[in-house]
Amino acid sequence: MLKQKYNKYLPYLSGLMFSIIFGFSFMFTKEGLEKLTSFELLGYRFALAAISLSILKYTGLIRMNFKNKKIKYLLLLAFFQPGLYFIFETTGIQLTTSSEAGIMIALIPVVVTILGIIFLDEKPNILQIIFILLSVAGVLLIVLMKGQTAIKNNYFGMTLLAGAVIMAGFYNVLSRKLSFSFRPVEITYIMMWFGAITFNLISFIQNDFSFLNYFKPLADGDTLFTIMYLGILSSIVAFFMMNYTLSRITASQSAVFANLTTVVSIIAGVFFRNEPFYWFQVLGATMIILGVWGTNYFSRLTKH
Repeated sequence: MLKQKYNKYLPYLSGLMFSIIFGFSFMFTKEGLEKLTSFELLGYRFALAAISLSILKYTGLIRMNFKNKKIKYLLLLAFFQPGLYFIFETTGIQLTTSSEAGIMIALIPVVVTILGIIFLDEKPNILQIIFILLSVAGVLLIVLMKGQTAIKNNYFGMTLLAGAVIMAGFYNVLSRKLSFSFRPVEITYIMMWFGAITFNLISFIQNDFSFLNYFKPLADGDTLFTIMYLGILSSIVAFFMMNYTLSRITASQSAVFANLTTVVSIIAGVFFRNEPFYWFQVLGATMIILGVWGTNYFSRLTKH
């Protein structure tokens, strides 16, 4: 009985942990991009993650079985995330701040709900529609008010982050379906290798296929620490926890942890990177978080 009660809360504890790790990942990504190109950072990150998982696999510490399983669906999942998602997110962070990236990522649960309406024929109730509009209004407030201030106005960066949010929405919905056929570690393994091959191939092309140019940035200690955080904690540990959470609770429930990720990313950006955070960003972030909470909370009215 005690074990069952403990297991009941494990998905939520896992969600708490991966949201905190992801929250700080925006700050580390921003710092990494000060010394590396987007695809160098992504290539290092996912290569480290993929190799580490392979070592765990071949030493028997983790077990996977892909026999008679349709890997093509996992490749489709990996195409959305890490594929397109990280291209949009990393480039978007380069053009904005880590705080703004965290705010935008909070919209993932809203996008999951909208995708459910489009592809799963789910009908939202009036309260859900109101809270969805509240979240969208929060984003518009931040984007429009930036144009009225002296801070850098980067609509393209915000658009890229919006693209990342949409890709994450597809990932959440598809991952939930694939969790019935694949274990969380199997999903994570394919995702990491897809990212490692894709991003490193692009990085090698950018570096004129020079191994010397490829490994040169790793001599810097701060860069190496950033890659370790993103490659081990944010890629392996956090993704494993996220896939585990998605396999135990609904996609919309697990997506609520994006709220905590947003709070952590704002704290990290403001206190550790001294990023500016204005009153309209506070208001916009509050509107987005309230909108996300309401969208998920009132989804119960639709289900019952």
